[in-house]
Amino acid sequence: MKNRSGQVLLSGQPVGVLEEIEDKTRFRYLPEWLARKDAVPVSLTLPLRPEPYDSPGLHPFFENLLPEGWLLDVSSKKLKISKDDPFGLLLATCGDCVGAVEIEPLEPEAIP
Repeated sequence: MKNRSGQVLLSGQPVGVLEEIEDKTRFRYLPEWLARKDAVPVSLTLPLRPEPYDSPGLHPFFENLLPEGWLLDVSSKKLKISKDDPFGLLLATCGDCVGAVEIEPLEPEAIP
């Protein structure tokens, strides 16, 4: 299993890290984001807290950022990423998602 990660941004501000760890994913807010008085959660299903959120596969909030239907087919084919690799598709397609949330790939040594 590949261990990959992405920085989660909200309106261009780094707010957390999403990691693929063995057979699950983990999302955690950055301490500096939690310390801000104006901090808001990326989703109502991921309220602000210092403890990480672990999910088997992608958390539904992040899964809902993925392309669907014909766009999933086109994205998968063009990027040469299997439809069975939602984490890889998320890292490849969500640098410019619809809405305020973006996800940028992180190199392992860059994980805060």
